[in-house]
Amino acid sequence: MRSKHENIELIKKLSDANGISGFEDEVVEICREELKDHCEFEEDTLRNLCFTSKNNTGDRPKVWLDAHTDEVGFIIQHLKNNGTMAFLPIGGWVPSTIPGSKVRIKDNSGTYISGVVASKPPHFMTADEQKSGPSISQMTIDVGACSLKELKEDFDLSIAAPVVPDVTCEYNEKSDMFLGKAFDCRIGVAALIETVNQLQHEKLDVDVVGSFTSQEEVGIRGAKVAAQSLHGDVAIVFEGAPADDTFYGEEQIQSGVKRGPMIRHFDVTMISNPRLMKHVVNVAKEFNIPLQEAVRTGGGTNGSVIHLAKNGIPTVVISMPVRYVHSHHGYVAYDDYIQSVELAKAIIKSLTKEVISQF
Repeated sequence: MRSKHENIELIKKLSDANGISGFEDEVVEICREELKDHCEFEEDTLRNLCFTSKNNTGDRPKVWLDAHTDEVGFIIQHLKNNGTMAFLPIGGWVPSTIPGSKVRIKDNSGTYISGVVASKPPHFMTADEQKSGPSISQMTIDVGACSLKELKEDFDLSIAAPVVPDVTCEYNEKSDMFLGKAFDCRIGVAALIETVNQLQHEKLDVDVVGSFTSQEEVGIRGAKVAAQSLHGDVAIVFEGAPADDTFYGEEQIQSGVKRGPMIRHFDVTMISNPRLMKHVVNVAKEFNIPLQEAVRTGGGTNGSVIHLAKNGIPTVVISMPVRYVHSHHGYVAYDDYIQSVELAKAIIKSLTKEVISQF
């Protein structure tokens, strides 16, 4: 089992890694390195990293663990004569959160360089612009160049360059909270890694397989490919889900920070298997693991694809609440991460062929 310090450093490393949808290479390499002693890997051209535990026997039911490696960001659409660059969003963004933000842009040599999303001063804005704010199509990224020639020759930039929020993850001992980027779903990636790590010392009645999947933020594309080769009798999907505790009253909160992992009974892409959900709730009660239950009005996860794979796979999504997802900065609680690992472990240890047959 890792120490708390080691867990904190892993979460910070995963949060800081550059990995918008389609460009998840750095995150994939971290995952491979972290589990190389425990797992065997297969990687496809979408950069899905699928794994099987070295402790598997091959004749037991399979539990499929999943988390997606990508984060929201941007991609350069074209370079402008004045030295700025037009861009498109990768994943869902609220336009008002973007201007004035610092970003990193990958040049043709593979180096990430600093830039900023240009923020038009109020001196140049019309009254209507000041009220509504710019659309993404009106925004540009500036790296300090003054011409198209300078962008190409001095900065070595071109179209299709990935753009990542320029944020360094911080951990605050007083609050036991992280402030960083990409917790949707790097906190899920960290929880999956630690779950597999801790299971190496447990006696199980199931085999463990899994996937670190790509391109979830642009249509759950990686999971669709992974589901063609992976199979499980039960699936656990780790996620970093939007926290609602700073927006709703107490009676409406279903994904509050420091209240434990959240499981969803329903979102617009998936109705969770009610028999599995009852089992999960009972396991949490047995082991005194704090649990939040949610019925979501929107959203969707890799569970939407995984639960429909093959002949259908009973799937539970274990989410760690993240404040302000799909923006440059988010908060996540260390304890929610630890309790999510504990819940996943307890579920997996409770599974047998007979138990699974009841789902």
